[in-house]
Amino acid sequence: MVLGIDVGSRTTKAVLWDGKSILAFRIEPTGTNMKEKASQMIEAILKDCGLGSDKVDKMVATGYGRQQVDAAKRVSEISCQAKAIHFLFPKARTVIDIGGQDSKVILLGSEGKVLDFIMNDKCAAGTGRFLEMMAGVLEITLEDYGALFNLATEEVSLSSTCAVFAESELISLMAGGKRRESLARAVCFSVAERTVSLIERVGGQPPFVFTGGVAKNRGVLQALEKKLKTSLLVPPYPQITAALGACLLG
Repeated sequence: MVLGIDVGSRTTKAVLWDGKSILAFRIEPTGTNMKEKASQMIEAILKDCGLGSDKVDKMVATGYGRQQVDAAKRVSEISCQAKAIHFLFPKARTVIDIGGQDSKVILLGSEGKVLDFIMNDKCAAGTGRFLEMMAGVLEITLEDYGALFNLATEEVSLSSTCAVFAESELISLMAGGKRRESLARAVCFSVAERTVSLIERVGGQPPFVFTGGVAKNRGVLQALEKKLKTSLLVPPYPQITAALGACLLG
């Protein structure tokens, strides 16, 4: 039995793996104390399965806060993502991972080996945080992006690459009479364009797999598929792939 825990800046994910399948998983906000949250998640997922800690053969930690976890092994999120995606989609060549605070693109070889990767972790643009900020301006929820994307009838684009300036630009466009659905679609395309730039810089090739919390956003998914002119593979639970990879590397 292996427990994989991915301590991210926004959410912590835990997966319990029995060697063949996922027994249970949890996704919760990380909060301000990563060490305490990791301990709570470990205790909770074992309780979910009616197991004691003595039943876990190994615990593997990954993610931004992996050093805060008292685990037998700590592995980078890049390695964990690669392992999990090759396990789930053996033919995948590029992983697009967009989380709350960063985004990354990982180029995989035919055996799932990491050939190259690139990260955007210095700016909110192109991340889940950007979508949250723009949703606040538009007075919509994150779930609204998908429906509004499909209702848009006018092509609108955001020229600002900085999240702060994009907020001001969005407010200006609203004052100019642009409709909310068109602006929501523009926000999705802004994230997609920034992501495609990363894909091009790393030489990404299809098949593409989309992971992270933003993979659940239907608007961004559609915008990426239009920009890349191909369908993207999305795991059933795109937020837990790094934690699953930690289990597989255990």
